[in-house]
Amino acid sequence: MAGALHFYRATCQWEGSTLAGYDHYPRAHTVRLAGAELDLKLSSDPAFHGDSRAPNPEQLLLAAAVSCQLLSFLAVAARARLDVLRYSDDAEAEMPEAEKPIRITRIRLRPEILMAVGPSEEKVRQLVELAHRECFIANSLKSEITIEPTIAFEAGGG
Repeated sequence: MAGALHFYRATCQWEGSTLAGYDHYPRAHTVRLAGAELDLKLSSDPAFHGDSRAPNPEQLLLAAAVSCQLLSFLAVAARARLDVLRYSDDAEAEMPEAEKPIRITRIRLRPEILMAVGPSEEKVRQLVELAHRECFIANSLKSEITIEPTIAFEAGGG
């Protein structure tokens, strides 16, 4: 196991509309942790003799980063009166054992964002970056966090 590189995956799904502004869009969303039953009965990573059916702390850290970026983006988009229709993310985290102390060194977020007709792609990208700067979890971590958004517009936009 020495020198192993561990990967963790989480996906995130949200659907709704932010058009009515900050006070009126749904915050509920789904985060799925790869390979884990989502009952929050926790264990360690299977590489460290844990139960693969239970979420581990590394997965939860990734889930927190994914969820926070989503919620921060929805907030900045709603305050800007832009209509986000759908947001999904297929995120991953890396934890190399060769680097001491062992820790999550990199989190890669890959949001796919569907916007209503209106803003430019550049404006949406600016809001993704603003959301990252405002994300409580990102601001709490030493890990490198990269965001690779894919932005689409409702038919007829963009």
